[in-house]
Amino acid sequence: MNAPLHSNITIDTYMTPLEHPEFAGHEQVVFATDEAAGLKAIIAVHNTNLGPALGGCRMWNYASTSEALTDVLRLSKGMTYKNALANLPLGGGKSVIIADARRDKTPELLRAFGRHINRLSGSYVTAEDVGISSDDMEIICTQTQFARGTEATGFGDPSPYTALGTFAGIKAAAKHKFGTDDLTGLTVSLKGLGHVGYDVARQLHKAGALLIVSDIYEPAVKRAVEELGATSVSTEEAHRVSADIFAPCALGGELNAETIPQLKATVVAGAANNQLETPEDGVALMKRGILYAPDYAINAGGVISIALGEPGTSDAIVRQKTLAIGDTLTQIFKRADAEKRPTSIIADELAEERFQHHHNPAV
Repeated sequence: MNAPLHSNITIDTYMTPLEHPEFAGHEQVVFATDEAAGLKAIIAVHNTNLGPALGGCRMWNYASTSEALTDVLRLSKGMTYKNALANLPLGGGKSVIIADARRDKTPELLRAFGRHINRLSGSYVTAEDVGISSDDMEIICTQTQFARGTEATGFGDPSPYTALGTFAGIKAAAKHKFGTDDLTGLTVSLKGLGHVGYDVARQLHKAGALLIVSDIYEPAVKRAVEELGATSVSTEEAHRVSADIFAPCALGGELNAETIPQLKATVVAGAANNQLETPEDGVALMKRGILYAPDYAINAGGVISIALGEPGTSDAIVRQKTLAIGDTLTQIFKRADAEKRPTSIIADELAEERFQHHHNPAV
């Protein structure tokens, strides 16, 4: 018998997606349920001008459906910008499953989700994200051809490429801010030690950086302390500690009116999505003299591997394009300096130039 469906979820004052403050001209927002499988999900397609909307599925124990809707609307829009800035022939979308990934995940739930993806007939293509592993994607793809990041569709787990691109981006940010991309002796406070975050930490350690780490999952912190010689702090302290670089690699909204004044780092460069709580936060970072690597620019390695990782494609080609994330960020940093404007706005404009005036008749 299936357990009751997340009795801790509360339904907020009714609000349609069209009325939601994060609604940004989304083409489609779908609420998907399967009572027998215990599935409750939201799928959002933001823009398909450049091609099918590609974006991962996040499984998270949201406190409310409104919180889940906020996340999926923001994340799907971010994917449009990410895919455009990475010069991929793809639009932006995202999905969220409202559940505890460690407690509620079952093959039946994943298959039910795959069936819902299939009903969208290719306007949205899913992949893994927080709470969804490459093994989970293998189950989902038994129900739909519109799932990527599997062994059958390319290189499987995209997280190593996300980590590689993030590391390349951190080096580019360090070179722009400190004059060298040699990370030896630099202190990095890294928040979030999931698949991507831990791999970034490993590469930083190998490059000679000193690590301060934090995560809500204590075993991951213990592992980083033992294997990488890291110092641990609480997740609440991660952005406040003295460090050269703050690397948010967990969930979004880390940079806001409360946290930005508390930052001691002069560079923010990490793998998390939607790091700015509001557009004004990008301005606030610039005013404080903090160099910000726009999230969807630095963390595009995973989606690059998914988009280009067709069977038979050389891994070297995907790695080369992923490492070029550093060049894209350098372009953004230099233009921001020249125009005295936030890097977040410059990145948005570069992406918008690519997707706003293009229409893909095949979608």
